[in-house]
Amino acid sequence: MNAIQPSTPPLQPIQKRRAVPRPKRHLRQRSHQVMVLETTAKIAVNFAISAAAVSALVQLLPYHWSQQEKLREIRTEVKLMEGRVNSLQAEFSRNFDPRQTKSIMEQQGYRFDPNQLPVVIVNQDSKEIEASDSLP
Repeated sequence: MNAIQPSTPPLQPIQKRRAVPRPKRHLRQRSHQVMVLETTAKIAVNFAISAAAVSALVQLLPYHWSQQEKLREIRTEVKLMEGRVNSLQAEFSRNFDPRQTKSIMEQQGYRFDPNQLPVVIVNQDSKEIEASDSLP
């Protein structure tokens, strides 16, 4: 009975260590506390950012209003200058128009065409006064 015996020891079930159960309440409480703390921090940071944005807007609004007022003034001046430029361009083109040379010379030099008869306006009332003075 000397049979060959197996070299491996007989298999016995390996006992697993039992993990000590953690109290789940404490984990849940901690996770809730962490979430509350994180949410509070997020709200505080968002509030700080919002306050900074509002204060920046409060500081920028008067500057914006003054710039808009300056822009309105400049637009008004531009409209006035456009009207003046248009009239000056019309006068310039009229002055250098060869067809109107004669009329421009008459206006600026008080020279008239020799064929043109001068018109003299006489006041009728003054003629009647002179005629009545000479009648006696």
